[in-house]
Amino acid sequence: MTTALGVDEYRDLLTAALPDATDADTVEPSLHTLFTPDSHRSALFVDNTVVRGGRGVGKTFWYRSLLDETLRDVAADEYGIERLRRLEVAAGHGAALEPDLYPGPGVVRALMEDGVAPYDLWNAVLMTALGQSEVIALPEWADRIAWVRAHPGDRDRTVARIDREAQQTQTTRLILFDALEHLHRDRAIADRLVGGLLELALAMRLGTRNIRCKIFIRPDMFDGARQHFPDASKLTSNASSLRWSRANLYGLLFHYLGNHDSEQAARFRELTGGWTERTRGRFELSATLKGDADIQADQFTVLAGPYMGANYRKGNTYTWLPNHLMDGVEEVSPRSFLAALSEAVEVTRGTYAGHEFPLHHEGIRRGVQQASTTRVGEVREDIPWVRWAIEPLGGTQVPMDEESLLAQWAEADLAGILRREAERAEKSGDERTVRTGPRNPDSPLLLIEELIALGVMRRRRDGRIDLPDVYRIAFSIGRKGGVPKVRATH
Repeated sequence: MTTALGVDEYRDLLTAALPDATDADTVEPSLHTLFTPDSHRSALFVDNTVVRGGRGVGKTFWYRSLLDETLRDVAADEYGIERLRRLEVAAGHGAALEPDLYPGPGVVRALMEDGVAPYDLWNAVLMTALGQSEVIALPEWADRIAWVRAHPGDRDRTVARIDREAQQTQTTRLILFDALEHLHRDRAIADRLVGGLLELALAMRLGTRNIRCKIFIRPDMFDGARQHFPDASKLTSNASSLRWSRANLYGLLFHYLGNHDSEQAARFRELTGGWTERTRGRFELSATLKGDADIQADQFTVLAGPYMGANYRKGNTYTWLPNHLMDGVEEVSPRSFLAALSEAVEVTRGTYAGHEFPLHHEGIRRGVQQASTTRVGEVREDIPWVRWAIEPLGGTQVPMDEESLLAQWAEADLAGILRREAERAEKSGDERTVRTGPRNPDSPLLLIEELIALGVMRRRRDGRIDLPDVYRIAFSIGRKGGVPKVRATH
């Protein structure tokens, strides 16, 4: 019989197994970290062109996983999608600077200033991905685009030839696009660029059998691009969303615990049961531990106890944690979830080492505070204008009337701040910091709607504006009876 893990052993396993880095750009997918929640299966269908998802939900993770043949085989096995084994995959855009594969932000900016049509730009990227020799021989993207424009017949013949060859070998040429928020600082131009990409992706879907694009994109950017390419609605019917249910989040946690290379992880697998090793060195958890709320709740009770305090009135640990990490559109980032647990175990070790469970409920609360700080840091990096919109609310309480919110913004001169920050970013010329701004910076009412769409705000039934805890706490905005805010350090 397998010996049960002790409290300290569970803490050691949690500390070792949970990822150190919380930035998707620094975490490479591997056999140990690749998790395949059922809700993500449709995102990997080859014919599903658009994959929507907010920050931290796995867009870049799946983008990189699909570029890796070994990980594609794992996904094909665990999702039962055999077509994933018959792909030739190329990068069409990503966060990394790959100037031979696609133009970087500085080049894109220069091309747009020269009047290049977005569709032509992406056509040149397509020819590069398909290995068109005359295009690849040209080092500058302006010259590649000019060649494609001057040789429409050669372009079409290349597409037809590659499609025919792929059909003969029963493969699909898949071009992946990610990190589209890096394309251009001006939101209107970014929307046009994405619209051109969607137009090309639809043309490949309708005009070929074996050339496909897969576009990982924030929902707000997809919605904005549709204004520039109305036919994008034809891609909506097969669009997928990277969503994480509560069961998915806990399945991810247990996946990490069971796939760590340690004696404690091996015992954890024995104790929980039902694990299989389809791929050498990679363990797949049982269907119940992956998706049964009751089984998961029982296992998390072993880690954190049943309640967030003395009794059920303080809340159930299994539901409390994801509920307090939920954003305004009721989604939880797995990165925030894992960050909260990492902080919880460290706080428990440092302050509540004698606690009867591996995780103390105060550690979990501190974990939510840390996750909020991490989430706000991500927003500051990825969508920096959100910071300027929310910081003027520091020290206030939510929910608040819309009139009060608009008054706070007017007093802070938010419109002026957004204008000055856009000018400063434009002058910096730093390609690594390109992020899109708000679509309507001069309209406070439309800014509210954009923040709601991003999940940073939400509108209550009585019309008042609220902020979910995962943003509210780190911005030092209060709520009566809520998780305590942290001292503002921005």
